[in-house]
Amino acid sequence: MTDPATEISAWQRRVEAGLEKYLPGEHCVPATLHRAMRYSALAGGKRFRPLLVYATGKTLDLEPERLDPIAVAIELIHAYSLIHDDLPAMDDDDLRRGRPTCHRAFDEATAILAGDALQALAFDVLARDLPTAASKNGLAVIHEIAQACGSGGMAGGQALDLGAVGRQLGEAELRNMHRLKTGALIRASVTTPCLLAGADAATLRHASVFGECVGLAFQIYDDILDVAGNSAVTGKSTQADAALDKPTFVSILGMDESHKEARDLRDQAIRCLEHMPGDTTTLAWLADYVVSRDR
Repeated sequence: MTDPATEISAWQRRVEAGLEKYLPGEHCVPATLHRAMRYSALAGGKRFRPLLVYATGKTLDLEPERLDPIAVAIELIHAYSLIHDDLPAMDDDDLRRGRPTCHRAFDEATAILAGDALQALAFDVLARDLPTAASKNGLAVIHEIAQACGSGGMAGGQALDLGAVGRQLGEAELRNMHRLKTGALIRASVTTPCLLAGADAATLRHASVFGECVGLAFQIYDDILDVAGNSAVTGKSTQADAALDKPTFVSILGMDESHKEARDLRDQAIRCLEHMPGDTTTLAWLADYVVSRDR
């Protein structure tokens, strides 16, 4: 059995190479836009969502080469979402992954265009290089990722997040907001390999619940790190949510209960793996990582 840490390192190298392959060169016209796209997409980070793609594919005996377009596309979409989240009209953040946010390093208009172009590039990658892109399975993958981006996914969650500033939210409202804003793309990172493989309905259902649990646990732990994390380690400003008067799991549940809820969701996610085929060791490792990380 392969050590998860060894697999993860190899998969991270794969997605970095994939991003480098598809991103336009920084000297291609319009050069400033392309530099901004590369600045954000190649800024490092955990590459957590592509790791979920590869780890799920492993359980289904899918070769990494078949998964590369999905992994790269999802990471491009994630990069676009971070650029737009950081904008003055959104969260107005100055620091991301230990350096100035895109709109600070360039300018606001360039950052908006860089985000737009990264999202478009993601679907270009899928249309060009996803195996069987025109087949039923390939179209299901593209549809799943599109749904995760739109008003029923990240964009809708961000709209709810903006509307929640200064308001008291119930726990159910907060869960729904982050199920869309953070959880939708994480869930798609797990379900899309199942769709590509033509997995049965039961496998897809358990993968979906796994992704939902991991996505919510991820957000809860982000809220914990926003309060208790070290910005030198997390690479972004701490106490940012409190400064914006945004409701968080910590503000609603308290720190101890937030830790407990994140661990409970991890445990629920890992239980889902009992019903999935193949070697799920690395998926379990990633679920545990969500609630033990420092960034």
